[in-house]
Amino acid sequence: MKKRNGCKALWQFGELNREAFLSRASLAIALIGIVALGGGCAKAKPVHYYQIMYPASTIAGANSLDVSIMVRSFFASHLYREDRIVFGNNAEEMGIYQNERWAEAPTEMLQNALVRGLRASGRFRSVTHLRSDSEGDFILSGHLFEFKEMDVNGPQARLTFEVEMRDVKTNQLVWTYSYNHDEPATGKAVAGVASAMSKNVSDSVKQVQAGLEEYFRAHPPK
Repeated sequence: MKKRNGCKALWQFGELNREAFLSRASLAIALIGIVALGGGCAKAKPVHYYQIMYPASTIAGANSLDVSIMVRSFFASHLYREDRIVFGNNAEEMGIYQNERWAEAPTEMLQNALVRGLRASGRFRSVTHLRSDSEGDFILSGHLFEFKEMDVNGPQARLTFEVEMRDVKTNQLVWTYSYNHDEPATGKAVAGVASAMSKNVSDSVKQVQAGLEEYFRAHPPK
């Protein structure tokens, strides 16, 4: 009889422990739910995108050079083939912003700027993006080395690239040009750097155009 009472007491003790365990488990689940809901209500930081300004497209004029130029996408590090904005200083280390990005990859922006800028000048018969089915007289290609925010005596937009032109018929390299310039930014915000980079790209396109015109003056198209 005592043995049965002992078993009964032991069963009741186990039942109480089970109820306490379930109660604690329910409380833990509820707390996890509250934390999850609280995290879900937190606002995510917005992503800001920046673009450079392109010149308006125009039709070549009557006094344009009788040449067609095809612009190839620039070779570059993977950092400049993505949309993250790169920053650095004169040391070797660089970084990328998580929520500040370009609207296009820098290699694409530079290619588009050259196509639209050279076309808008009206100085060439045609200027197009190089594609598999493209036809033209010359191919303009290059390597983009730097397209980033620099912090050297204040924020600046650094643009460094090399460009070359080949004659399609002969496949000969006929012209090369190097560009390297730091454009000071107004203010410390990324928007100021983006505006400075837009000016930097625009100036580089004008210099490429001037170099091409100088070449064709010395080597008139036949």
